[in-house]
Amino acid sequence: MTSRELTRFLPLEEEDGARTDLRRRASDMAWRIGFGAIGWPWLLASLSGGRPADKRALLDELDLPHDALPHLGSWKADVGFLRHIVREIARLRPAHVVELGAGASSLIAARALQLHGGGRLHSFDQHGGFVDATRQWLGDHGLDVDIRHAPLTHESADWPGRWYAVDHLPERIDLLIIDGPPWSVHPLVRGAADSLFSRLSSGGVVLLDDAARPGERLVARRWRRRWPHIDFRLMKDGTKGTLVGRARDTRLPVANDNDGGRLWRHMGRAAAVAALVATGWIARGALGEFPQPAQASSFLDEAAASRRAGLLRQAMASKIESAPLDREEVARSAGLSLPTLPAGWRVTDVQLVPSPGSPAVAMSVTTPDGDHLSLFADRAETPAEATPLMARRAGETIAYWERGDMAYALTGAGDARQVMRWADAVAPDA
Repeated sequence: MTSRELTRFLPLEEEDGARTDLRRRASDMAWRIGFGAIGWPWLLASLSGGRPADKRALLDELDLPHDALPHLGSWKADVGFLRHIVREIARLRPAHVVELGAGASSLIAARALQLHGGGRLHSFDQHGGFVDATRQWLGDHGLDVDIRHAPLTHESADWPGRWYAVDHLPERIDLLIIDGPPWSVHPLVRGAADSLFSRLSSGGVVLLDDAARPGERLVARRWRRRWPHIDFRLMKDGTKGTLVGRARDTRLPVANDNDGGRLWRHMGRAAAVAALVATGWIARGALGEFPQPAQASSFLDEAAASRRAGLLRQAMASKIESAPLDREEVARSAGLSLPTLPAGWRVTDVQLVPSPGSPAVAMSVTTPDGDHLSLFADRAETPAEATPLMARRAGETIAYWERGDMAYALTGAGDARQVMRWADAVAPDA
């Protein structure tokens, strides 16, 4: 079976060489049962794979025939994840892309590399027959990929489950695509991909598929602690979510918690998962709520920086502001939802500005009383308050809130109560 064929609900069966001892299999089974009970809403949502129109648009962008990919979803990448791959390759022009878990993403990555710089794709998958068939499938499209069989025979000191026996890795990795192993091996198995993070080049990118699932959220939380020089953001623009990590530089992790890693594999931990399920995690998981503190600090810094830049533009004689605002165009082009401003508010400047993961929007607005405010909008990473909260930056007040997958910050020079009143006027429509 190759990725050109119809999607099965479950991944391919493990090969005989990947069998493990009875105790390990019983522990992994307990984890799968526990997280299956928690994560079934995400598994069901993943079956769609995205809108057919979006898939056709992606294939048109790559000049591939519309039948180049089958129905996506389930254990295959969805359109949202594939589009992230194309965007990052077009932006990075990477020399070396490493992919864990071959399939639809292999075709898209290889074609994007062919169009944008001609870098090399190194792909690994645990199924030997699938690797051979996929290599032939890619060859039918004129794509040359270094795709290798990497059975799940290795173990990580830090993470549970079985890991790829990878070889012939490039010294430096510009883009790391993580689309395997499947969660049926272990809900946290993809965490072991951080064994390759030390190879990331400065500015290198990590893309983790299925990032909205409970197991991958726990993996991401631990990655953030162990690799503080990589900025991770959960992007919710697909059916399964994508975790995007951007490396600021390359250094060793702050801690190597080997002892903690061994505990992941202990049978007692699997029992603890079942206990958590019994005490209410199912309900919280079905609501999509695996809470952690909102990471607002960097967002507020970006909002404050955009405010300073906007004020500077307004003071320049060349008048380089761009006042026209088309909310629908912003939504189509950047995937950002902007609020409708209160009656009488006037837009004086609108700019797309760089932000980790995707562009953000910085707006300068004037109230009917002549007060000059800045509105900053970007994608949200973690659940936070829909009611505006207050922060201070450089002597100014920032009211910030989140709604859905969007985060907003309204900055003004007035007193805190006035800025919060302005924010209350904008927030209900956000």
